[in-house]
Amino acid sequence: MATITDEIKESFRNGSVLTKLIYINLGVFLFVNLAFVAFFLFTGGFAGFHDKRVYFESHYLTYFQLPASLPRLLYKPWTLVTYMFLHFDFLHILFNLLMFFWFGRIFMQYLTERQLLNTYILGGLAGGALYIIFFNIFPGLLPIVDRVELLGASAAISAVIFAISVYAPNYAVYIPMIGPVKIKYLALIFFAINLIYVASDNSGGYIAHIGGSAYGIFFAMQFKKGRDTGKFFGRLMDSLKGFFKPRSKLKVSYKKSAKEMDDMEYNRSKADRQKEVDRILDKIAKSGYDSLTKKEKETLFKMGNKS
Repeated sequence: MATITDEIKESFRNGSVLTKLIYINLGVFLFVNLAFVAFFLFTGGFAGFHDKRVYFESHYLTYFQLPASLPRLLYKPWTLVTYMFLHFDFLHILFNLLMFFWFGRIFMQYLTERQLLNTYILGGLAGGALYIIFFNIFPGLLPIVDRVELLGASAAISAVIFAISVYAPNYAVYIPMIGPVKIKYLALIFFAINLIYVASDNSGGYIAHIGGSAYGIFFAMQFKKGRDTGKFFGRLMDSLKGFFKPRSKLKVSYKKSAKEMDDMEYNRSKADRQKEVDRILDKIAKSGYDSLTKKEKETLFKMGNKS
C-alpha cells in the first residue's frame, strides 16, 4: 500500500497540469463518497438510501455546491471555485474526466499547461456566472432559484473542449465504427445538446456548460489574434502564491570586510585615515618626531607600510 501511495504522490508531483487536475477531481470524489459511506453507516432515522443521500447532499455538500440564489451565494462565495472540483455520482465524474483527458491532451499539443489551467478555472467561473445570471433573470427559472445548486467540472471542461476546437478545428480524432472526425463537429454536436437540454430537470448544468463553452471560444479567438485572455489570471495566481509562500525565519549576520564595503563607505574611511596622517605630519613639522605619542607613531608606521 505504501508503494502505491508513493507512486501516486510521485505521479502527481511530476505529472502535467492535466494529470494534477484529474487527480484533484478524483481525490475530492473519493473523499466525498467515503464521507457519505460513514454517514450512511452511523446515522439512523431515515426511511431509506435515497432519503439519506438527499439529506447528505442538502446538509453537507451544500457548503461546496454553487447556489443560484444571490443571497445564499454571499454566505459562501468560495463555491464559485469549489463546485468545479466536486462530483458525487460515478457516471458524472467518469464522463467528465474522460472528456477532459481526451481534449486536454489535444489542448497541450498546441498550447501550454498554464493556459490549460487558466482555461479550466476561468471557464468554470464563466459557467457558474452564466448559471447564476440565467436563474435570476428568466421567469421560467426564478421560481426554483432558491432550491438549485450546481456541482461538477463540466463547465470548466467545456471551456477546454471549445478552446481547442476553435483553435485547431480540423484536428481529427478516430471514433470506432465512424472513423476520423474533426473536433469542430464534435464541439458543434456537444453545443447543440447543451442548448436543447436547457429545458430539462438539469437546466442549471447545461446552462453552465454553455457559459464554459463561451469562454473557451472567446479565449481561442483572442489568442489567434495574439491576446492571451487568461494571462492576467496566471499573474494573479503567481502573486497569491508568492504572498502565501512561507518566508525563511533564518537570519544570517556577518561583518563586512573592506572589499565588501560600498565605494562611498570605503572612500570615507580612507579620507579619515589620510586626515589623521596629515595631522601627525604637521605635528612632526612643528615639534619634531619625538613629540609623537606611541599610538601616533604606530599609525604613521602602518600607513608607511601600506604606501
